[in-house]
Amino acid sequence: MLKNLNTYMSRIVCLLILSVSLLFSSCAQKKDYVVTIKTDMGDMVAILYDETPKHKANFIKLAQDHFYDSLLFHRVIDGFMIQGGDPDSKNVQPGQRLGNGGPGYTIEAEFNPKYFHEKGALSAARLGDQMNPTKASSGSQFYIVQGTVTLIHNVYQLKVDQEKLNTGLQQLLAKEENKPLYDSLVQLYSTGDMRAYQNKSLSLIPRIEKETGIKVTKEISQEKIDAYTTVGGAPHLDGEYTVFGKVIKGLDVIDKIARVQRDSVNRPLKDIRFTVTVDEMPKNQITKMYGYEYPDNK
Repeated sequence: MLKNLNTYMSRIVCLLILSVSLLFSSCAQKKDYVVTIKTDMGDMVAILYDETPKHKANFIKLAQDHFYDSLLFHRVIDGFMIQGGDPDSKNVQPGQRLGNGGPGYTIEAEFNPKYFHEKGALSAARLGDQMNPTKASSGSQFYIVQGTVTLIHNVYQLKVDQEKLNTGLQQLLAKEENKPLYDSLVQLYSTGDMRAYQNKSLSLIPRIEKETGIKVTKEISQEKIDAYTTVGGAPHLDGEYTVFGKVIKGLDVIDKIARVQRDSVNRPLKDIRFTVTVDEMPKNQITKMYGYEYPDNK
């Protein structure tokens, strides 16, 4: 009887050891995709978020189908972002305007408060609110945030609800007596000086809240405050465009591209072409190679 019991217990122990081994083996084999955006100015490596599945699957498919091969970063603004993915840029002529091309479809917005426009954020471009009230993303065009660092004494800016600011600003500027103010903001935006445009918009918050009754400020996590005051970013885009990935290597390449000479519509004077490749590998290997820590591994 005792011998049978010992044999039974030994089998149980073996099964437990096997189960634990399989569990750890399964965890070690969890895989993800690494995206490499290759340019003559250097490469950028990014991961894509599982929480934005439609954007992730679409970007991977386009890359695997070679859709992005030899396209241009057709719009770059120093201190803001670099944008590409317009298929019309593949055979474009010098000086030709770009930005309206796509694969013929859009993607439903996938906003997630966990992800925001810190430096290196990979986000989907889209049409403006008037033509696109649901904020649906372009099927192929994307931008990578360069942004600027928010100074500690300007943290108040991070607490601005951009959607409410936009609504309040529209109501304020709709008044006939505010036409000069409207003209000045349009002028700032058209020059591409996004920092000046943002600062001017922020300076109007007290007036917006007083004249429209719209509460523009909001609570913000310490994580966002830390990111925007160290690596920087473009916080005014949060909640407006879908962030679906992040550059985990090559942030310096974003800076190089953003600083090139460009024309009046922010197209680089010298073409900056790129290709996108996708590789699947174990998550622990991605962490080892690039230092990116997955939230579920922390």
